[in-house]
Amino acid sequence: MSADLWAGYLSGAASIIIGNPLDVLKVRLQASSSSSSSSSSSSSSPSTTTTTTNPRIITTPRNLLLGTAAPILTYGALNALLFVSYNRSESYLNSLFPSPSNPGQQGGKGSNLTTTFLAGCISGLATFLVSCPTEIIKVRSQTSSASSWNVTTQILRQNGVKGLYQAGGVTVLRDSIGYGFYFWGYELSSGWYNSVFGTRTEETTGRALLCGGVAGVLTWASIFPLDVVKTRMQTGDTAGEQQGLLGSGGKGKGAWQMGREIYAREGIKPFFRGLGVCSLRAFVVNAVQFAVYEGAMARLTGRDKRVGVLQEGFAG
Repeated sequence: MSADLWAGYLSGAASIIIGNPLDVLKVRLQASSSSSSSSSSSSSSPSTTTTTTNPRIITTPRNLLLGTAAPILTYGALNALLFVSYNRSESYLNSLFPSPSNPGQQGGKGSNLTTTFLAGCISGLATFLVSCPTEIIKVRSQTSSASSWNVTTQILRQNGVKGLYQAGGVTVLRDSIGYGFYFWGYELSSGWYNSVFGTRTEETTGRALLCGGVAGVLTWASIFPLDVVKTRMQTGDTAGEQQGLLGSGGKGKGAWQMGREIYAREGIKPFFRGLGVCSLRAFVVNAVQFAVYEGAMARLTGRDKRVGVLQEGFAG
């Protein structure tokens, strides 16, 4: 368990630092409406602002690292939860529905992509308690240029702990679907890679880089509209409000209502604004994360074979 934790922490931290500049741009593109994308002002209160910052302007080196503190501090716990829940769920599901091609493989691990997808969905649910606070702190820091600490204290002061779970419904839906496609995409592309280049287990770096990148792009392509809605809900004028998944909770707008309003005002384009930047970031970040993770696990466990798969937090 300690090897999983440290390998996950190291790979998560490396991917955050590498991918954060593009993540800042992605979040600002998502948070900006067509009527405000050319504006360059934003409120000084990170928890009450409707973002109008120009998403294309990242002026200082400091801005390139906006929102990194919360993910770096929490991804060790998030990745440990993700790894344990994914592997246990997959083993259990494969014991119930063994792969016809490898029915007797040790640990019930067969090339059953259906159970891989379902186990990924379950692992996404398991990370919710950590991922939702991380996301809201990150996106508000990135859109307001405030530090993660200032954003956190502002949220807690105004809304308490429940403020850290604003837009929780759409976040957990995004994570569950996204992690399902992520693990499914990694296993599918790994199978293709092994069929083309052979199955020598010590040759993990090239496979991890390529297949991790492909899995990251596939994941974000599958959930990007949900992520846009989540970002708008977490960065809009939502002080004292609590959002539900399909309808309003308290005075807040639900994800379904938010999505309808975005479409009514701006059409379909906002749901894919920033997807190109996000796809580039996803390939680089997840390629690095898988390579660092598998390399760290090989060193920490003394084994030179593949020991499983682990994700960033698409987080971001």
